[in-house]
Amino acid sequence: MAALLALSRVIDAVTTVIGKSVSWLLLAAVLISAGNAILRKALDMSSNAWLEVQWYLFGTVFMLAAAYALLKNEHVRIDIVSSMWSKRTRDIIDLVLHIIFLVPFAGLMAYLAWPWFWLSFNSGEISSNAGGLTIWPAKLVVLLGFLLLLLQAFSEIIKRFAVITGRIEDARHDTAGEMPTAATEV
Repeated sequence: MAALLALSRVIDAVTTVIGKSVSWLLLAAVLISAGNAILRKALDMSSNAWLEVQWYLFGTVFMLAAAYALLKNEHVRIDIVSSMWSKRTRDIIDLVLHIIFLVPFAGLMAYLAWPWFWLSFNSGEISSNAGGLTIWPAKLVVLLGFLLLLLQAFSEIIKRFAVITGRIEDARHDTAGEMPTAATEV
């Protein structure tokens, strides 16, 4: 179990670095959006490429930050229902649902995204919009996003199992309300 917890800490560290790094892409997307709007209104100039870059940046943040949201326990859940359950019940439900839903879903999406990306990359697919961009980088981000989500799902499964079996303390419920990335062994 110690090796799995070490692997979980590595996955958490990678997810944290990527999650925090892509947040800066939001600033770039906002600046590009504002610049494009100013150019369009003030100088009657516009480019589909700038719109597509903006979409690519937002998509990248969404796809690559999904694993970070899972790590920080910020993903969507039905709190009204789960708040009525004991902590142990919530942990068991998290573990089971990660195994039967999240892992198969993220795995299937990564599996399906690979040929979708690869065909686009090999063909040099370009947007059909005038002045549009190459499409394969956006498709690569979809693939990477689901792979990262799958890795983080494995990390969460390892940590939930360790918490349920009493091997580690639950790091999700510290006093700051934020889950540290490294689980501590009991």
